[in-house]
Amino acid sequence: MRRAGRLLASLVLLIAACAAALLAAGTVDDARASDVAIVLGSKVDTSGQPSARLAARLDQGAAVYRRGLARAVIVSGGTGQEGFDEALVMRNYLIKAGLPPAAIIMDPHGVTTEATARNSAAIMQARGWTSAIVVTQHFHVPRTVLALRRAGVAQLSSTYPRFTEARDLYSTLRELVALPVYWLFSH
Repeated sequence: MRRAGRLLASLVLLIAACAAALLAAGTVDDARASDVAIVLGSKVDTSGQPSARLAARLDQGAAVYRRGLARAVIVSGGTGQEGFDEALVMRNYLIKAGLPPAAIIMDPHGVTTEATARNSAAIMQARGWTSAIVVTQHFHVPRTVLALRRAGVAQLSSTYPRFTEARDLYSTLRELVALPVYWLFSH
């Protein structure tokens, strides 16, 4: 019985340490001058508007662009259960926020982190770009950076919106599993 208790306590401490490391890695805001900012998609509300989480990502991407840290913004997402093209909704949001349409590049096939990385790397290569700023939630930054590196983008920095919601706890726990699985099994 004592052994099981110690094992459980050790497991809880390991999970807590991994969560702390994930959060520490994801909350490094080191955005620096780059060719492009890559904003990863998230849920679009049934109204066709970005969810609060997605709007926060887009606002952060717009801020990066306005500060002159990126000359363009890639918006990446697929069509969700609500039936809306995330990339198009993201583009329209950024245009309403004052970004020039020519500065916004849509990736409507970014249905996963890996797909976004692959597609963004191809867009960058076609334009001769070599550096990018990752814009996503803090818990998602480490896996996104890993995916982009594996897709061939070597010069990366990141930023994240200062937006939190209750589901971030679930999302952080999901990333504790997803990051090592991705690291082990993605190519």
